[in-house]
Amino acid sequence: MAGIKQFNEEEALERAMHVFWRRGYGATSMQELAQATGVLRGSLYNAYGDKQAIFLLAFARYQRRYLETVRGHMQLRDPVGALRAYFDYVIKSMSELAPALDDTAAPRSRGCLTTKIATDETAMDEPVRSALRGMLEGLGQVLEERLSAPDAVARLRLPPPDAARLLVTFTRGNVVMERIYHGTEQLRATAESLIQLLLKDE
Repeated sequence: MAGIKQFNEEEALERAMHVFWRRGYGATSMQELAQATGVLRGSLYNAYGDKQAIFLLAFARYQRRYLETVRGHMQLRDPVGALRAYFDYVIKSMSELAPALDDTAAPRSRGCLTTKIATDETAMDEPVRSALRGMLEGLGQVLEERLSAPDAVARLRLPPPDAARLLVTFTRGNVVMERIYHGTEQLRATAESLIQLLLKDE
C-alpha cells in the first residue's frame, strides 16, 4: 500500500538530515536522499510525498534533540556555567566533521543546520521558514527561561528576553566565523566576552 513504510523511519530521517546538513536544501535531490537512506526513491515518494516533507520531519527530530540538550545545560545552577556549557555545545556541534556522502567528498566541519537552510534561497517556502522560526524561537525560550531565574536576573545587564535574543543572534554570527576560520579558539573567546558583557560579577 502507498504510504506504508517498509523501512526504519528513524534511521532514514537521521541519514536524510545529514544529507541536508552537508548539501543544503536546494542542492539535495530525492535521488541523493534515496542513496543515503538506502530507501528506493519511489518508496520515499510514497511514504512522504516530496523532499520538503522529508526535510520537515528530519528537521523536527533535529530540533527536539538540540533543544533538549540545550535545556539540559541550562539546568546548571550557575548562570555563567550554564551559558558556557551552552556555547561549548553549540561550538562543538558546528565544528564536528560532516559525515562524508561519498568517497570523493573532502572532510569539512558541518556548520549549523538551521543557518545553512536559512541562507539557502531555494528553501524559503513558508513551511520551511516556519520550521526555522520555530527552532530559533524555541531556543530563545529555553535561554530566556534560564535567564529569568533570580540568580541570573540579579546579574544580567539586559532584560531576559533581550539577552536571550542577543544570544540566539550571536550564535548565528558565530556560525559564519567558524566557516571562515575553521577554529574553535576564537569562537570560545568571543563567546566568553559576550558572557562577561551580559552578566555582572557576583
